[in-house]
This record gives sequence, structure tokens and C-alpha cells, in this order.
Amino acid sequence: MTKGIKTKHVALQYSDRKKAEIFFNNILGLSLDKTFSLSKNLSKDIFRLNEEVIVDVYRNKEACFEVFITKIQTKYNYEHTCIEIDNKEELIKRCKKYGIEPIFVKKGEKILLFIKDFSGYLFEIKEKQLKI
Repeated sequence: MTKGIKTKHVALQYSDRKKAEIFFNNILGLSLDKTFSLSKNLSKDIFRLNEEVIVDVYRNKEACFEVFITKIQTKYNYEHTCIEIDNKEELIKRCKKYGIEPIFVKKGEKILLFIKDFSGYLFEIKEKQLKI
């Protein structure tokens, strides 16, 4: 078993840069850290996609998302990202403000919270537990 594994970033793609900003900045509260361009050659070598693409990097101390702005469509399946936040109720208010409806799922005695962003990515939301 490998010890010390830590996620460095999650890369997602968006077709609408403004909606990416609304979701990652206004809803999740992450700051735009940097923007870079992935060249057509590098894009082809890494992803087998023949396209130059702009990448916006949103982050805070705990999380980092690389958002690739492209018109290329993907098919979704069981992919999702689980994030931990301080306050679910505040996140739900921000989601509703921007037209994102929370998804509540009953699992036994628990109610799970999911949200789909503007590109259809699914986020599982966990609230930080108070340490006693």
C-alpha cells in the first residue's frame, strides 16, 4: 500500500468560461490562481486532442481545479468529485442563487447531497465534522 497519496488537482472541461467562473469562484469560493494555454502539440501528445485550449486554475489552500475551456463534448458515467465544505446550507443558497438545484439522495438514515455544475459534472458534498 502506498502511503502519503494526496490529490494535487482535478481537471475538468467547460464549454462556457463565464459559467466556470460562476461555479468555481462564486459558488465554491475558489480563487482564479492562474490561466495558461495548452498548445495544440502538447494537447495532442497528452490527450490525443488536436486543439489549443485555455486552462483556468481555481484553488484555495485545500483544493485545486484545472478547468479546460473547450467545445469538445464528453460522455458522463459514474464520474464525480467529492468535496468537503464548512457549511452545506450556505452552499445550497449559493447554488440556488445561480440556478443549480441540489440533489438530495436518501441512503439509509443519511441524506446525501450532490450538485451538478453547469457542464454536467457531479459533485458529492460532505460537510466537515466538528472534532470533539
